[in-house]
Amino acid sequence: MTREEIIEKVNNLLSEEFEVDLGELTPDANIKETLALDSLSLVDLVALVQQNYKIKIPVADLPSIQTFNDLYNYIESHLPA
Repeated sequence: MTREEIIEKVNNLLSEEFEVDLGELTPDANIKETLALDSLSLVDLVALVQQNYKIKIPVADLPSIQTFNDLYNYIESHLPA
């Protein structure tokens, strides 16, 4: 899966799940602010990513995922080969 495919799939999933316009999902945007996430909806986001990409996101890694670009990088670097 290419980076472009990851970005497109993530953005479409998050736009649909959190009812946010695709135009708001820019690489440098803060995920929590853009998606108006509270702690419960953050769990939903993690579950959505884990389910769609078959990767595990440990709670300890969450602080390093602040922007959409961070999320794309995380997914890209943890995808099974």
